[in-house]
Amino acid sequence: MELAAIFHRPESEDAFLHTDGRFYIRLRTKKADVLKAYLLGGDPYLFDTEKWWQQQRPMTKIAETLTHDYWEISVEPPFSRWQYGFVLENNDETIFYGDRGCFPVSERVLTYSNYYFRMPFLHEQDAFKAPEWASDTRWYQIFPERFANGQPELSPANVKEWSKESPTTSAFYGGDLQGIINHLDYLEELGINGLYFTPIFKAPTNHKYDTEDYFTIDSHFGNDETFQLLVDEAHRRGMRIMLDAVFNHIGDLSPQWQDVVKNEEKSKYKDWFHVHSFPVREGENGNIENETTLSFDTFSFTIHMPKLNTANPEVQDYLISIATYWVEKFGIDAWRLDVANEVDHQFWKKLNAALTAVRPDIYILGEIWHSAQRWLEGDEFHATMNYPYIETINDYFIDRSIDEETLISGLNTQLMMYRKATTSVMFNMLDSHDTARVLSRMDNDTQRLKQLLAFVFTQKGTPCIYYGTEVGLDGFNDPDCRKCMIWDETKQDQDLLTFTKSLMAFRKEYNHTIQEGELQWLPSTSESITFSLRENETTLYCIFNRATMEQDIAVPTLPKSAQPIFGSGERHGQKIRIKTNDFIIFKDQ
Repeated sequence: MELAAIFHRPESEDAFLHTDGRFYIRLRTKKADVLKAYLLGGDPYLFDTEKWWQQQRPMTKIAETLTHDYWEISVEPPFSRWQYGFVLENNDETIFYGDRGCFPVSERVLTYSNYYFRMPFLHEQDAFKAPEWASDTRWYQIFPERFANGQPELSPANVKEWSKESPTTSAFYGGDLQGIINHLDYLEELGINGLYFTPIFKAPTNHKYDTEDYFTIDSHFGNDETFQLLVDEAHRRGMRIMLDAVFNHIGDLSPQWQDVVKNEEKSKYKDWFHVHSFPVREGENGNIENETTLSFDTFSFTIHMPKLNTANPEVQDYLISIATYWVEKFGIDAWRLDVANEVDHQFWKKLNAALTAVRPDIYILGEIWHSAQRWLEGDEFHATMNYPYIETINDYFIDRSIDEETLISGLNTQLMMYRKATTSVMFNMLDSHDTARVLSRMDNDTQRLKQLLAFVFTQKGTPCIYYGTEVGLDGFNDPDCRKCMIWDETKQDQDLLTFTKSLMAFRKEYNHTIQEGELQWLPSTSESITFSLRENETTLYCIFNRATMEQDIAVPTLPKSAQPIFGSGERHGQKIRIKTNDFIIFKDQ
């Protein structure tokens, strides 16, 4: 047995109290190395009297990757305490694994309590909790400057005519908040119930990530009254509102930074930033755009976004006042926090405490492009933008660079990184204002896009559509991915729009089964992926054909009673004939 591959960490994604009141325990072993895994566990104060170490509870293998197997079991400790160890078996040996490592199974080891892991007390307030509404949300991301122009009189002087042309980085087209309000009925009919806006605060650029004033809505977008109307009208339709802010840095036109530029070491804001030497004026002291000679820390190497010192109590108070202001005054439901991985953890903990004190069911989403366990312990973010998970899906369906085994391995790896409650609110978006649109990456093949969207909408987590995807809006990397929304119905892909509405309705109806159901990857034909989601008496069977030709996909476990509910394909016994780049979903109940 490969002992080096065996791993478990208490009070982590390997051992956690779930919202259903059960305590979940996971164990990692080398792939195909352990045949059986058992849990020995009970109350630490009853170790000698009940001798619970004599009872072996079988664990279930819940996931496999290219290198590891993952086992799981859940228990309900009657006294909110739990002490435990594992017994692992293969054809050659049986070992005990506990807090002090691996040992041959013996009476001495089994009966010595200090060999076991321990959860001293399961405090409910320490459990990871995400707002319940977040796991049942179908998001729609809007880049306000490019969605709709509802008040032309607010548009910048150099505004361009609304069109599907590829924009430049500095172009303005006049999108605003009233434009969004004007299309809320469209969004409601589409089936979304969450709106995520990129920044709406005062800033000189079209993207607004170089914020000048966090308390003021950019005058080209509208004002407080318009935004309040937007929030109220969205809420009336059952839609949540998520705003976007960047607390890692601020715009160089902000009064705080301008004071530093002017007064240098005498500025009262000097310690709000990471200044290494003065002056900090552009063109002096090495301060040249995109050069590594900058005399102060910035986002990337741009002089227009000086990095904030979030260890400074004044900065902390300032940023926290911003976050709570928009919740208290306007009633927003969530924050998406830009460049979250470059801000210190202590600040995020303080922000979390402040926001949840104002609104206990606030949803806090961090922009992190990599695995993010450290940020998802429950006291910083509820979720992150699930790039590692989605990129694995894109590798399979868009780039076709990996096979089925690698796809499953990559997805399982990410699923095992987080607690169940975390996984259900992770933010699953295929593209955004920061990436090329998937339709362009797929050579504008809408059938492939439909298949990809369907796969994402059958995954655990909360799905997000980037504005315009549903009508065929394309575009490569920034700024091309920020084209104007298509509102001319004669130029919209109406077939794709109809499909997206059906997809939203499907997810709404089966969200609970997808989120809470037991995931099982099923053997299937080459160039296809098949899995089931089982929740109580309901099971969904999801079958996807990635092949460049129609093929019959064998699904031996598909019950005769299962009925197709979404997608297309012909059933012939235990084989499903599916066209190229298509899918079908069956339901058995």
